[in-house]
Amino acid sequence: MASFPRYAIYYVSAPGSALDRFGAELLGYDARSGEDVSFPDDVLHAVPDWHALTQDPRKYGFHATLKAPFPLAQGKSEAELLAACADFADAARPAPVIAPVIGSISGFIAVIAKERSEELERFAADCVTALDSFRAPLTAADRARRNPQRLTLRQGEYLDRWGYPYVMDEFRFHMTLTGRLDPSRRETVLGMLRDRFAIIGLERLAIDRIAVFCQDDSHSRFRILGEWKLRVLP
Repeated sequence: MASFPRYAIYYVSAPGSALDRFGAELLGYDARSGEDVSFPDDVLHAVPDWHALTQDPRKYGFHATLKAPFPLAQGKSEAELLAACADFADAARPAPVIAPVIGSISGFIAVIAKERSEELERFAADCVTALDSFRAPLTAADRARRNPQRLTLRQGEYLDRWGYPYVMDEFRFHMTLTGRLDPSRRETVLGMLRDRFAIIGLERLAIDRIAVFCQDDSHSRFRILGEWKLRVLP
């Protein structure tokens, strides 16, 4: 069984932004307030079982993974993790910029980058490596839950080294909006979400903020403990 609490380092959209509201309304949960959010009526009309389709990502809140959930290493504290993230955010660096679109990744639907960004992949890798001393070693049970037999050789190596297989060159930016969908439903839901996303008119997105999320126990949703805007090079 996984150890708790668990922490994660995520990208989050700016509070109150159009993207922030878009994600919270579709997931039915705001990780900043820790409160439920009503689904849009038109979404429920178009997809009556929307609550069920979003059950898995609702637990995590609207985010893009930079460093996947982990229990703290022995001797490390929550306060030390928050301080380290503040220092990480304060190190001047370019802010990666992507063109966000709605797409399908591994069977679920998410806000993804239209094209891969080397700058974003470097930033995500920096986050993984710079904060890894706070991560407790992966247990055998946690490793087994990742289904290592289904991973590529490189993904398996990343799992063992960094506690998560989808890092470094395997990293793919995604802000998840649904659980895995049957192919028969995917196109309909994709179309609905693309139409809604077009309304907010977001053509470029700067990845300029990180947050520490915490999950108290296996029944809890993740919530934001702290967030920082990156100090961006001019």
